[in-house]
Amino acid sequence: MSSLMTPEGYTSPLTIRETEVAIKEVKDFFERALAKSLHLTRVSAPLFVKPSTGLNDNLNGVERPVAFGIKEQDDDIAEIVHSLAKWKRYALKRYGFHSGEGLYTDMNAIRRDEDTDNLHSIYVDQWDWEKVISKEERNTETLHYTVRKVYEALKETENYISRRYNYIEPLLPEDITFITSQELEDMYPDLSSKDREKAYAKEKKAIFVSQIGKVLASGEKHDGRAPDYDDWELNGDIIVYYPVLDIALELSSMGVRVDEDALRRQLKEAGCEDRAELPFQKSLLAGELPYTIGGGIGQSRICMFCLRKAHIGEVQSSIWPDETVEAAEAHNIHLL
Repeated sequence: MSSLMTPEGYTSPLTIRETEVAIKEVKDFFERALAKSLHLTRVSAPLFVKPSTGLNDNLNGVERPVAFGIKEQDDDIAEIVHSLAKWKRYALKRYGFHSGEGLYTDMNAIRRDEDTDNLHSIYVDQWDWEKVISKEERNTETLHYTVRKVYEALKETENYISRRYNYIEPLLPEDITFITSQELEDMYPDLSSKDREKAYAKEKKAIFVSQIGKVLASGEKHDGRAPDYDDWELNGDIIVYYPVLDIALELSSMGVRVDEDALRRQLKEAGCEDRAELPFQKSLLAGELPYTIGGGIGQSRICMFCLRKAHIGEVQSSIWPDETVEAAEAHNIHLL
């Protein structure tokens, strides 16, 4: 089911062709800024993996991956990735990365069960990145330091694009504000998690909400997270206030990855201890994989934010319901 927000009086100063040029400028600049800020090396990544490896991201555990049989392998099944959260950690070991070194890649995915709207598409494009850290660095200080580095790249990109296109005024504040999901619930106990994010993001303009996936004092979760990559005590989302749509816009999800103890604990809490027998999870529990921090950063969302677009379909080519396309055109929202 698709829903569409149509900002009153919206029009983009850029034509579709000009938008395509601007998209490349945003992506090229941010990619370089991110790699420099976090000392990352670009690598190639898979579009699909075999489910038997345990490498695919299970997201909230209910989304169906797009799957197909491989003819030359007796129709053995492969799945389009949901993300590369687990694959990156495996790659860091295989490629010989050491502490303080990291990788990033273009991640493209199909999420067939996504409810589409101004921010969500069945096509997902993001920069997936991962960096090796020591066990001693698995702490809040490392998380916050890394968040600030990613935020620094975001600010540099917005400032660059605002100089290139004079209709864009910078929105991001000098620094990002940190808050835990429990602190946010305590602050706004009568609001839903998304409304809490909006209220606080509107006040602070840029926030990092941490500890996502764990159960809060209310008995609810702030949001879902797979139990076998992020440590629920050391993860979070970078969220900015986006006045074009009057919303809280999540630009990045990231975190310190699970170690052996966190993986066992979270698999038990999630009721999926059977995953411990999959190859990736077995390697992690055996201490064969490096300790890491990593995340995903939405490419289309970064472009949407920097170019002040009203719909993610203005900066990526996807498939939308006919009624969405017609309504968008009627409100000067030109989908690619």
